[in-house]
Amino acid sequence: MSDEEIIELFHSERGEDQAFRMLIKEYGERLYWHIRKIVISHEDSNDILQNVFVKIWKGIEEFRYEAKLFTWMYKVATNEAINFLNEKRRKPYGNSEEITVMLENRLESDPYFDGDDIQRELQKAVLRLSERQRMIFNMKYYDDMKYEDMAEILNVAVGTLKATYHMAVKKIEESLKISDTLQEFEY
Repeated sequence: MSDEEIIELFHSERGEDQAFRMLIKEYGERLYWHIRKIVISHEDSNDILQNVFVKIWKGIEEFRYEAKLFTWMYKVATNEAINFLNEKRRKPYGNSEEITVMLENRLESDPYFDGDDIQRELQKAVLRLSERQRMIFNMKYYDDMKYEDMAEILNVAVGTLKATYHMAVKKIEESLKISDTLQEFEY
């Protein structure tokens, strides 16, 4: 079913539940992984995803095709993940550096992470980016999202997104070079 058909089914008298199940089936995994790249923790990602689908359920009545359904849902997921991290900042963790250390520690101890050492180092390098750079990098590199869709989700100009992505790639490359150099000295 197309997004339009799902929304139409949602607005039909008895189609809400079926339409909502279709949205979860179609977009649940993609939204989960988007959230997971932001907050790292599997458990937190699942909690946030549930909140996202609650917001989608409550807000879909007002959905008017001013955006694509997917980008609207992605925006809800992005905002929920950012709100979660902002809430963490207000708690004892404090500033961005402490959040980065917390996320790196979660990555190290994550029983669900099944990547090799190179993938782990890449993830650490991504975590060292600013929150905005990390989100833009993840959306472009991992999700292969178009800049136009990213602009719609993040309310940022396409040119700014391209520049930010380029800067993020450069920082990751530099971080990985430093990591390689440090490993050479360990042996």
